Parts: sequence; C-alpha cells; structure tokens
Amino acid sequence: MSLFEILRSAFRGVTANKLRSILTLLGVMIGVASVILLLAVGNGSSQEIRDAISGLGTNTLTVRATSTGGGPQQETTTAGSSEKVITLDVAEQLDAADLGHVAAVVPQVTTSLTVSTTDASETSVSIIGTTADYFDVGTSDVASGDAFTSADVLTSAKVVVIGQTLATTLFPQSSALGESINVDGSPYTVVGILATQSSTGISDTNSVVIAPISRVQKSFTGFGAVSTLTIEATDSESVDAASAEIKIMLNQLLGQTEDTESYTITNQSSLLETQQASADSFTVLLGAVAAISLLVGGIGVTNVMLVTVTERTREIGIRKALGATRGAILGQFLAEAATLTLLGGLLGVVAALIGANFEINGTQPVVLDYSIPLALGVSVAIGVFFGVYPAGRAAAMRPIQALRAI
Repeated sequence: MSLFEILRSAFRGVTANKLRSILTLLGVMIGVASVILLLAVGNGSSQEIRDAISGLGTNTLTVRATSTGGGPQQETTTAGSSEKVITLDVAEQLDAADLGHVAAVVPQVTTSLTVSTTDASETSVSIIGTTADYFDVGTSDVASGDAFTSADVLTSAKVVVIGQTLATTLFPQSSALGESINVDGSPYTVVGILATQSSTGISDTNSVVIAPISRVQKSFTGFGAVSTLTIEATDSESVDAASAEIKIMLNQLLGQTEDTESYTITNQSSLLETQQASADSFTVLLGAVAAISLLVGGIGVTNVMLVTVTERTREIGIRKALGATRGAILGQFLAEAATLTLLGGLLGVVAALIGANFEINGTQPVVLDYSIPLALGVSVAIGVFFGVYPAGRAAAMRPIQALRAI
C-alpha cells in the first residue's frame, strides 16, 4: 500500500465522523494555542521589563540602603552601636566630591499619600522627592509644562510634576498645568506633566507625583535616610570605575568598611541578568502549564482512535483477509492520529497568532520564533505517541476474529 493510499485512507477516516473529529481537533488546537500564547506572554513581559531597565541607561548606577535609619537624625543606634545612613547631606557631599567618573548624583525619597482636587481623589499615590537632575538622569521626560528647578529645591517650593494617569484622573475635563492639587491636604501647583511610561510592575508609573526633595522631607518624610541614589557615570565605559569611586567615597563618609557596608550598588547589567533569569523561569513555568492542555488533547486522540478501531473492526478484518499487511493497518491508523493532531496544531497556530495581536492582562505577547515549530512538532508527536496503542490494537487483529466480531 503506497504512502498516498495510506494518507487518503487516513483522511477518509478522519472525515467519516465530522463532529467527533472536530471536537478532537478543538482539544489539540487549544493545547497548541495555549503553549504558543503563554510562551509569548512570558516573552512579552520579559521584553517590557528588559526595555524598562535598559531605558534607565547603560551609564547609571543605583545605590540602595540595606539598613536604614529613621527620623531627622543622621545616625541610628542599635544595641549601643551607631550606624550612619545615606542622607541628603551625604548625597550632596558625593556630588560635590567631583569624582572623575561620576557625572551626577540624584537622591530620592519616596512615600505613598492621598492626592486630591475639589472633584477627584486618588489614594496611595507614589510621591517622589528628588532634585532637578532627576529629569536629566532618569527616564521621566516632561511632555508638557516644565520640570521644577534647582531654585525650587533650595526654596522648598510647593511645585510638582505629575504622571499622565494622575493628571487625567484629577482633571478629566481640562489640563492639569497650572492647577492646584492637594497632597495629604497641602496645596501644590502642577508645573509639568510627564510623558506616558510603560508600567511593568504592580504600581502605575503614570500615577506619580514628583516634587523637590527638600519639600517632601520637610512635609512628609523627615530628614532621615534617602530611599535611593541614582548615579550617572560619565559614559557607559566608566560604570565600573564610577561604582568603585562611589564605594570608596561612601565608606569614607559613613565610616564603614567593605565588611560593614550598609548599602548595595547595582547597575543595569546586573539588573538585566537577574531579570533574564527570572523571566526564563517564568516562561518555562507558563510553557509547562500550557503543555498540560496539549497532553489532555493527546489523551483525547487516544480515546477517539480506540472508538474508531472498535467501530471499524469489520473493515480491518476484510482488509486483512484481502492481504493488507500489519504495517499497512498500523500506518493507516497512525496517519489518522497524526492528521488529527496536525490539523489541530495548524488551527492552534492560527488562533495563537491572532490572539498575540491583543494585550493579555496588560502585556503585549511577543511570539517566540521557535514556539510555532515546537508546538506543531510536539502536537504531531503526541498524536503519533497516543495513536500507537489504538493502531497496534487494530494491526494485531486476526482476520477471522475481526469478521466474527461483527
């Protein structure tokens, strides 16, 4: 029996019971589409985070305290020992040190407060206190209006730059520029509105208030430790040198050694490496979950093929009585199983490519190049694997037993 005859016979077998075949195709299609789409969601999420980290610049460092103090004092006491923390004064000394590979030092303090107008209110809004250099070093670009200035920081001016989402929420019918908003009950003037930024975390980066650090400390956080320092190196080649200079200078200012450092310094390369490892694990997990649905579809193929073998016992007996070999019978039913899963896989690919055009839970899926042939190959392999038993059962029938069973 030629390959063409086997395939033609398999196609006739698949189309003999259209509803049953369609339901089986649907199971395989869902499995294949799930694998491709979930891998695409994991890849899309990873790419968004990677772009956000890369957008911070290849020449920036972030200094975060691993132990912090509170209140207005510069030192905290624990069990009789004193420990200096990174404060605004420390940041200013770092900036004034004129380190060779450091272009700017930008301190930040953060808190969450209620922001309101006479017509609207938003709770738990991220409040960032920083300097005017924040808008030059970071990724927060002012789309309309202006950023606050160094003079505003010196005078602790009550001016703010807000995100696009917050501006729309508080002033749905008009522009927020020049308007007054209340931050925890205190009035502030909106001097600028940020350009829209992509949100990759739990909090919305477009719902934020940025104000002079002196004003935020005076009104809300106190003059204790700052949250982070963003360090801009002179260029991307000087990041490691800038990190070494900052470490030496910070240890001198804080009276610490490498063994007692109360801060960590990270750059975008280390963040990207950590993110990539987490993203790979996340994508593998999503793929494993989706593979379960593909496995269920394969079990459905087994069930359908067993029913088909039972229904076509007479046909098998007649064909074997006319000289059909065991291999021909085995090939026919394996071809039917493979045809079912191949058609289901192709439909699943089409469904996944259509679904990838839409955002899923706020993430734009990015289809991995290898996921389509992988999902198709696995679907066909599953069809063959789960079709072996029904096909073997059909091929093992003796003609006289098959004819007697009718």
